Amino acid sequence: MVERERVDWELREAGPLDAEHTVLLLPGGMCGAGSYAEVMAEPALASTRLVAATLPGHAGAPPPDDYSIENYARLAAELATKVGADVVLGFSMGASVALEMVVSGGFTGPSVLLGISLSAKDEPAFFRAIVRLGSVLGSLPAAVLAKGAASMVKRIPVSAERQGELREDFRKNVPQQMRLGLREYMQWLGRQDRPAERLCRADVPTWIVHAEKGDGGLTDDERRTLEACPHVHLVTIPGSVFFMPNEVPKAIADVILEAVSRVG
Repeated sequence: MVERERVDWELREAGPLDAEHTVLLLPGGMCGAGSYAEVMAEPALASTRLVAATLPGHAGAPPPDDYSIENYARLAAELATKVGADVVLGFSMGASVALEMVVSGGFTGPSVLLGISLSAKDEPAFFRAIVRLGSVLGSLPAAVLAKGAASMVKRIPVSAERQGELREDFRKNVPQQMRLGLREYMQWLGRQDRPAERLCRADVPTWIVHAEKGDGGLTDDERRTLEACPHVHLVTIPGSVFFMPNEVPKAIADVILEAVSRVG
């Protein structure tokens, strides 16, 4: 009998424990649960229970035995059951985990996918190059990526103290762990055969949110497929946005409320 991996999740919670609805929030790669502080502070979500969970191996959290997105999805689906989540929301790599939860049948409630890539073509060329360089240069490219992301925190319209908290999360990342996580993430993107159709077949209410610029996007083929899918909703945030949960928390809160309204 194979022993199931046990995870000591690093959680951040907000809202009443007896709330009618609970939303599980999965951060982006290299980000911690605290990256959702701005979303959690939105007044519109005051009556909703929000549980943010740092992905194992990210932002200093203990690493998983298996860095594959499929394993992350299994672990997160177990957490969703444990906390009683009826909506899952993920950002960037966290959105990939949420997507895998849905398409694998591990989670059947509404989902919100922020800044998600469905295929390798959705990722910027420089990001793909950094991941490839990891096979030659080891953990150095991952360290450079974390340092670059930390430097971009200054664009987020929050206090200097809050920016410092976000930068500290990036500094907590262990480059070797990030190298493994990024490699598995890109391999997952490469394994997907017509991912937009795969999501559509899951028949789960899903909101896919991208900014006009800054957080990647979808290929034309993926967009056409999703636009034709009756239970998938495409949302575009105006302007250039990179750290979506921190820069446009009100817009995210509005999408969460829409997803919550579809529970059941």
